[in-house]
Amino acid sequence: MIRRTSKPLRIGKATVGGGAPIVVQSMTKTDTRDIPATINQIKELEDSGCEIVRVAVPNREAAESIATIKKSVSLPIIADIHFDYRLALDALKAGVDGLRLNPGNIGDKEQIARVIAAAKEREVPIRIGVNAGSLPANFQPDAPTAERMVNMALEQIRLIESLDFDLIKVSLKAFDVL
Repeated sequence: MIRRTSKPLRIGKATVGGGAPIVVQSMTKTDTRDIPATINQIKELEDSGCEIVRVAVPNREAAESIATIKKSVSLPIIADIHFDYRLALDALKAGVDGLRLNPGNIGDKEQIARVIAAAKEREVPIRIGVNAGSLPANFQPDAPTAERMVNMALEQIRLIESLDFDLIKVSLKAFDVL
């Protein structure tokens, strides 16, 4: 397999892509609103070799907690956003180093444009994280799942690039690869 060269992205102090060494990333299992528990878990992950950490941001309080958490940890933090684009805006205001958006549950173009504008202003990369389980039922329903996932990612990439933003990572996840 021949790999094409990708663009390096800075996520906090870590660089991914573009020939940079592989970076270990993990996700906390804590309620992000529980600041002491989240800080402790991030420090445990760092002690285990983790270089980037992702936290769940299911509500505004979790997004706002990122500012306090960042003061106590050295790892770059990625906010995992679902359903509500405003949580991405709140996480960006709190100083998050990266965003993960699922186009299966945040698809409104105007909402995405607002997130992109804020991320662009702060030079914060965005990961387009497509999950097979959250593909909209009406999105190419007759196509195989893998094809639907790729097309969803490509559609999102085109939208984001049309907004003059290219700090993009892409991931696709399915429980069944067939």
